[in-house]
Amino acid sequence: MKSQYLLGIDTGGTYTDAVLFDETQGVVAKAKSLTTRHDLAVGISGAVEAVLQQADVPVSAISLVSLSTTLATNALVEGQGGRAGLVMIGFGPEDLKRDGLDQALGSDPVIFLPGGHNVHGHETPLDMTALEEALPELSKTVSSFAVAGYFAVRNPAHEIRVRQRIHDVSHLPVTCSHELSSKLGGPRRALTTLLNARLVSMIDRLVGACEEFLVRSGIDAPMMVVRGDGALIAASEAKIRPIETILSGPAASLVGARYLTGLDNGVVSDIGGTTTDVAVLDGGRPRLDAEGAVVGGYRTMVEAVAMRTYGLGGDSELHINDRGLVAKLHLGPRRLLPLSLAAATHGDAILSVLERQKRATHMGRHDGRFAMRTGVPDHLAAGLQTQEQALFDRIGTSPIALDQLLTSTSQKATLDRLVARGLVHLCGLTPSDAMHVLGGQGQWNADAARLGLELAIRMKDGSGRPIAASPEDMAKNIVAALTRQSAEVILAACLAEDGAGDIDPARSQQIDRALRRTPGIVRFAAGLDRALIGLGASAPVYYPAIAEMLSAESAIPGDSDVANAIGAVVGQVKASATVFITMPEEGIFIINGGGDSLRLFNEGDSFATARQRATEAALAQARLNGADEPVVSLVEEIDAPEVEGQRKLIEARFIATASGRPRIAHH
Repeated sequence: MKSQYLLGIDTGGTYTDAVLFDETQGVVAKAKSLTTRHDLAVGISGAVEAVLQQADVPVSAISLVSLSTTLATNALVEGQGGRAGLVMIGFGPEDLKRDGLDQALGSDPVIFLPGGHNVHGHETPLDMTALEEALPELSKTVSSFAVAGYFAVRNPAHEIRVRQRIHDVSHLPVTCSHELSSKLGGPRRALTTLLNARLVSMIDRLVGACEEFLVRSGIDAPMMVVRGDGALIAASEAKIRPIETILSGPAASLVGARYLTGLDNGVVSDIGGTTTDVAVLDGGRPRLDAEGAVVGGYRTMVEAVAMRTYGLGGDSELHINDRGLVAKLHLGPRRLLPLSLAAATHGDAILSVLERQKRATHMGRHDGRFAMRTGVPDHLAAGLQTQEQALFDRIGTSPIALDQLLTSTSQKATLDRLVARGLVHLCGLTPSDAMHVLGGQGQWNADAARLGLELAIRMKDGSGRPIAASPEDMAKNIVAALTRQSAEVILAACLAEDGAGDIDPARSQQIDRALRRTPGIVRFAAGLDRALIGLGASAPVYYPAIAEMLSAESAIPGDSDVANAIGAVVGQVKASATVFITMPEEGIFIINGGGDSLRLFNEGDSFATARQRATEAALAQARLNGADEPVVSLVEEIDAPEVEGQRKLIEARFIATASGRPRIAHH
């Protein structure tokens, strides 16, 4: 039998991984390349070309390409994304206060239109006057639109009309809430739609970069993207619904972890540059979050693995609190460009400044810190305020030291806003730098890392002593902080899974005693009931100590550094569709979902129609998502209590799920 090679790619915040996989041989070759945020194709081509060279396989032998990514997750955790316009149909300003919608909206514009539907799908007339007045100007200051209508999951007609009008005037991408979720809960559906709209340009760039690279390389194979529940969808669908790719990387790594370790039960912790993602494998499957994925503090309506994402990774920002008698270190949640990495690409621009700062007699408050543009396209920097624009103009694509950039205290807040918009990277001391000095990592510039640590130990604690005796001691303290914080976030995730989410390991004195093994008459202990599966390139460096702290067996598979890319190619395609039936009055059955609203007069006929609609819609979506020969399963949920001896139908839900392996190219 001729080998079918599958190419898995994972674009993370720091690295892009590629793996060439064969269903009989397993991993044939793997490689990493730095993620190049200004042009994602550079990182992708670097990793893929290295893999093809290593394996010595012709491009014509590749029959499927699958991509997983943490870009959408990282963007939401770091509060980044394009500026989106939100259109609410049938809602009022008071609805913004629910589900954190006003917080998520920030300063982005919102328009309220009269309209919407009721629970049975009947309409309140739609009035688009406010939209018509605002559109011409608004189109110039946003990069996409989100449209959410009252009860649009029962009848999406108004969302569709508004979307068409926005398209005609602005030609910008528009996301409608009914395309993302069939669940009720308008404000949370609006929130999910808004976040989706913000991510559209970013995922569009990623998928586009990958597609261009495949065409250039002569790889003629279907392209898939991993969804947040671990299932695969066609790249064309991911561009429309990028929110479904939140937790894509972590979900892929869970599928990969199961494949690599063969373990049915485990706590999977995946450490990247920006985040640590923790999830539970139960009986060979990732646990899914019934309520919807929580990312960056917002609960969305996206069905995804019950993954908890924390802003803690190898490139996390280091905060030093020097006010106490002993200095305290804390990491995250922001990612910085490590000094060692910045010096590996920008050499003297970093090293000469660090040398200058080290020679100074006094310590500067911005020592060891730099800023540089991320290199995103100019139109994404639209709508900056005057001070923001002035500061942005002074920052170039090579690093500038903060002590030269910032001339007043207020500019620090302005700079933070540019970082939050994803326009500027901050560069500074991180755990990755500490590991370069301790010899645990060696891929970047260790001299810059050492200089950064030498600058840091000039700080004094509350008792007037230097915060560490040597760069090595400081590096060990940073790694110890990462170990301890990692143990805390893993415990927090597992306690929440156990239903004890009100215990905060970072604040609990008992857990502190358990983790530190503090001797006492009462012995406190905390541990895991299953193996800790450590994933990520730096897992072998950090995770044995973390597992030990948690009294757990440590399982770090050989290919743990590319688990995501492996998970990207061994997954299944899955699609669900829900059809609802309600009974507004005796003997009248309204069917919503899977097409136009229908009104029938017989329960048996309406149930049969709903089953058929749900099945056909799930199969059609699974084929759109790239499934080869999907198989359907159907779940029926019927709420029909007896009232005075009479059965009264309140609502019936028919949920069809179609799944299958992705279509592959037969060359």
